[in-house]
Amino acid sequence: MYKLFLTLRYLRKRRIAYFAIAAVTLCTAMVLIVMSVMGGFLDELKRKARGILSDLIVDNRSASGFPLYQEFIDEVSKWPEVAVASPVIYSYALLRFPDTEQTATVRAVGLRLKDAYVVNAFKDGLFYEKFYPDTTTLEPQKMPVIGYDPDAPRVKLHIDKGDFDVELPPRRLPPELQAALDRAMKDGVADDESVISEEEQLLRKAGMSPIIGVYDEASEGADPGWVGDELPGIIIGRDIVAERASDGRYRRFSFYPRGMRVILTLIPVSTSGSVDTPVKAAFRYADDSRSGIYDIDSQHVYCDFSLLQKLLEMSAAVRADGSGTIQARTSQVLVKTRPGVDAAVLAPRLEEAYRKVARNPAHQLDGVDSRLASLVRVYTWEQSQAHIIAPVEKERQLVTILFGIISLVAVVLVLCILYMIVLQKTRDIGIVKSIGGSSAGVAAIFVFYGAAVGIIGAALGTSLGYAFVVNINEIQAFLVRLNPAWQVWDRSVYSFDSIPSTVKTADMIGVVFVAICAATFGSLAAAWRAGSMQPVEALRYE
Repeated sequence: MYKLFLTLRYLRKRRIAYFAIAAVTLCTAMVLIVMSVMGGFLDELKRKARGILSDLIVDNRSASGFPLYQEFIDEVSKWPEVAVASPVIYSYALLRFPDTEQTATVRAVGLRLKDAYVVNAFKDGLFYEKFYPDTTTLEPQKMPVIGYDPDAPRVKLHIDKGDFDVELPPRRLPPELQAALDRAMKDGVADDESVISEEEQLLRKAGMSPIIGVYDEASEGADPGWVGDELPGIIIGRDIVAERASDGRYRRFSFYPRGMRVILTLIPVSTSGSVDTPVKAAFRYADDSRSGIYDIDSQHVYCDFSLLQKLLEMSAAVRADGSGTIQARTSQVLVKTRPGVDAAVLAPRLEEAYRKVARNPAHQLDGVDSRLASLVRVYTWEQSQAHIIAPVEKERQLVTILFGIISLVAVVLVLCILYMIVLQKTRDIGIVKSIGGSSAGVAAIFVFYGAAVGIIGAALGTSLGYAFVVNINEIQAFLVRLNPAWQVWDRSVYSFDSIPSTVKTADMIGVVFVAICAATFGSLAAAWRAGSMQPVEALRYE
């Protein structure tokens, strides 16, 4: 009983212990904040990567691709574990904007758009599809243009900068696009990810219906409609056609209107790996996509699978010498499993299924195709992205360890403070021992003291760290208002819209446990010193 009494008394009376509690509090909060932010960053990275992939990826990691993908898809699509399987082609290319004379190095992706909507979260990242439902297509299309109704009452706009008025007739989109936009507006879809231009703000202020995105205008007096030649649609990574502001929104430029003509230059790769003559094809900008990963959104464009396969000479064809046919090829097959299916367990079965298809003598694979087929492997999405996820996981572990080492100062501080208390309480220790207190009992007082410091410090530190992480974005916004130079999370640089602000229960429990153990460990030297004192020497010292 005297142990608990003296422990609580020293906590109340010895104010120097508050410094030890403060050290444990700050170290606990610091480690919890680092673990939560880094862990949230890792989880967000995994979520973004998962959104552009599928549960399983069939790939041979060759630029030439692999054959018999459709036969494989037809076979595994019958399995109850498989929801959908879809082929994808990847190729490096040059994307040119003739109107602006700009050229970018990109990675062309050929996909079956409807399948992509099911296989992963590709549809969620489309801009125009969000505000104009069911209008994004990779099929041949013309360029939509805004028209004006000359018979409708004109809208007067006041230009503040020039202090003059302008009268304009109401703007209208082609009927199908206008109907889709009206439907989205009625459903409450809002554009919170675009910087609204000054011109658009004036038009909306004057009561004109908002037009989301960028569209070209029809010739004066012409009705809204579709102009130009029909060209295949292409979806472009958002960071190619728009500029991201520091608040995370995108600034769209008038020289990148929807439906504009672009040129894609591709370099076909033969089955033997040799490079053929570059191929050029014209497309129309149908939509733009955002996955949330800058390296993807600034370098990827998406077009129809069959078209890209044809342009890259990966379609089935008769050999030049008439000796047989060349098998159609793809770069990958994305497989989405049904709920409850373990992808890691299904992967080897899919791999064996492809081997069985490839071994079928009816397909008559030649030596080159057989080699490409032999390289096919099936990966889970985590395995396919291990080169991105693993370094971030290691970085999180390293940073946590480094801050953990820094936090050892709390252990040293607890040790020093308790040791000073032992020296100051030599008389008390002598009295306790002289009336029958054992060495273990006296030592236990200071072990309990250290544990109490750890419990209080861990509780306060966890509360402080939790409050900081949950409100970290608000704190960042407050600092930016005080001084813009204090902005540490610039959304024009980082892929994510906000700083991760989720605290995991497991992290809190782990940090609290380690903090209490560390503080208790820091008290052992002082406890040993107190327990080893002899009563006579302690009283004589006083």
